[in-house]
Amino acid sequence: MNWKVRIAKRAIDILLASIGLLIAAPLLLLVAAAIKLDSRGPVLFWQRRSGSLLGTELVDGCIRFRFAQFDMPKFRTMCLDAEKATGPVLACERDPRVTRVGRLLRRSRLDEVPQLWSVLCGHMSLVGPRPERPELLDNLTLAIPLFEERMRGVKPGITGLAQVNLRYNGSARPGSAIEALQDGLLNPFRIEEANGAEADGMRLKLLYDLAYTATLDDLRTYLRTETEIILMTPVTMLRRSGQ
Repeated sequence: MNWKVRIAKRAIDILLASIGLLIAAPLLLLVAAAIKLDSRGPVLFWQRRSGSLLGTELVDGCIRFRFAQFDMPKFRTMCLDAEKATGPVLACERDPRVTRVGRLLRRSRLDEVPQLWSVLCGHMSLVGPRPERPELLDNLTLAIPLFEERMRGVKPGITGLAQVNLRYNGSARPGSAIEALQDGLLNPFRIEEANGAEADGMRLKLLYDLAYTATLDDLRTYLRTETEIILMTPVTMLRRSGQ
């Protein structure tokens, strides 16, 4: 990342995260009350996530990628002990584990607002690739070539280029330019057993994440892209059609 971009990005993160938390404070109290009334359990849910790529290490004779890790806060959107029977799995649309209030929070993206605190602490940025769970990341890096490159030299973000261009499950929006390319990108060899693979949505997200990280080498390009994503994020939230 260009050093000028690094300074500008951190300044934007601190300024907008501080403003965002101040403005959203009354709304956050209402959301917290709605969660408590809707289902039992804590209001906030802290989940271990992987951040920037640190390097590689040898584990049992195999090369594994090492990522920075941190605890990311979100408003709780699932019932208590949602993964007790299944273990860690990727979220999907119409997930039966999601509560009534949680479904509204996910569609509006309000469940992500507490992550502004992680931005202030320096664990995250406003814009960047979404942080994945360590339990799932090893399999994703094995299944998707160059998946680890999305986090090289960049912090994970609350929103990003993928989030404002794709649907919640990572699929292309109807009528979008990438929709026409989706089948070839996800299953180019037309292997029937590979249709609907869990990693499919991540493949499309990777393309947008790599496109975003490519802008971090030039200050002018970065500022233009960052501004567009930040402005598009509220629109995406209102449309309830974001990733």
